[in-house]
Amino acid sequence: MKKKILVVEDNLLLSEILDKWLVKAGYEVLIAGDEPLARKLIQENNLALILSDVRLPDGDGIKLLEWLMKENRQIPFIVMTEYASFADAVYAVKLGAQDYLSKPVFQEQLLDLLYKILKSPAIVRKDRVIFERGSIKAKEVERLARKVAPSEMSVMILGPNGSGKEFVAHTVHKYSRRSDGPFVAVNCGGIPKELGVSEFFGHVKGAFTGANRNVSGYFESACGGTLFLDEIGNMPYELQTLLLRVLQERTYSPVGSRRIYEADVRIIAATNEDLTKAMSEGRFREDLYYRLAEFEVYQPSLSECSEDILPLANFFCGQYSKELKREITGFTDEAQTVMLTYGWPGNVRELSNRVKRGVLLADAPLLSCEDLGLNRFSIPGGYVSDKAISRMKIEEQEKDSVISALKRTGGNITRAAKLLGVSRRTLYNRMFKYGLK
Repeated sequence: MKKKILVVEDNLLLSEILDKWLVKAGYEVLIAGDEPLARKLIQENNLALILSDVRLPDGDGIKLLEWLMKENRQIPFIVMTEYASFADAVYAVKLGAQDYLSKPVFQEQLLDLLYKILKSPAIVRKDRVIFERGSIKAKEVERLARKVAPSEMSVMILGPNGSGKEFVAHTVHKYSRRSDGPFVAVNCGGIPKELGVSEFFGHVKGAFTGANRNVSGYFESACGGTLFLDEIGNMPYELQTLLLRVLQERTYSPVGSRRIYEADVRIIAATNEDLTKAMSEGRFREDLYYRLAEFEVYQPSLSECSEDILPLANFFCGQYSKELKREITGFTDEAQTVMLTYGWPGNVRELSNRVKRGVLLADAPLLSCEDLGLNRFSIPGGYVSDKAISRMKIEEQEKDSVISALKRTGGNITRAAKLLGVSRRTLYNRMFKYGLK
């Protein structure tokens, strides 16, 4: 079933525009022009998300959110408001709103936010700012992405959740021959099994009950560009079989149609799943894996690239300060220290979300630990902080021992490895890890 979104907006023209955008993106949309009707629809429907204006003719979005919290209804809530009502947005986020959109609302900004919150099926982007990271491991990933970009090879990006696999996919797209075409990101885990064929290949009017118009699929939307299959490990097995056939034959037909279309797309897939295990358990097709993984790239976690933490934080700070019209200039010394010692289990995505939250809530030009929601991790003896500090000390000692061994042996790798009690390969890996030549 399609995910239902409730739009609470009294401006008829805006509500019609939002309805059009959301329906095209694959959602079912309900509209309410005031708070009483919104409450009624919330009680009668299983909603995936609520998108509400603050100012309404009868009631308001803040009261609606307060009622949701009181009723303990765990529905993601996004507040829309004019810049003049910025204080309302801040209060809504503190109260429990998932995020905030300033008017005028832009289609890509809205769909991008829904993709992050709901892991919704797809979002089409023409361009995206790519932040060039400075850590050794991140630079190696970028080098590989640029190297494979001009080819038409299918790319498989591996790595933990939130580590920035989509940014790697964007890098491949940006430096490819298809860079002028669309970039369509699809969350394979968010596609209902029964709708998968229609979502990917489209359908014609009358193909099945409820098909009252022709609908384009992801392959048509990405024609001439890149189709990014995120969370490919969660794709239903039946859909894997159909996808494999299309990749082999390079053609497809919409549901209910005999017309054949060329599958003119570059495929990039990503997953945090252990696909070797999934294949051995029969959950993922081995032949599809080898079709998708002509070239593999591993995107490391943020904790593996600690040099990137503060540069990324400053990048997000500038981005969100501009977007939210806040005059935020950076971070306090304490906040920087805590960011460097925190474990970042949610990786780059968590860092981005915390900085955005901080920019929205901050009362001073410099973001504090409290603004970032990291104040509890600055307390001595805190579990996450201690663990991160311990890891950094171990790595510092390891780096010092490698440098010492290399100096004592005059840079002779074989003798230095023997001195450390490790293999040459392990020593090379540690040298690469710490940027040693």
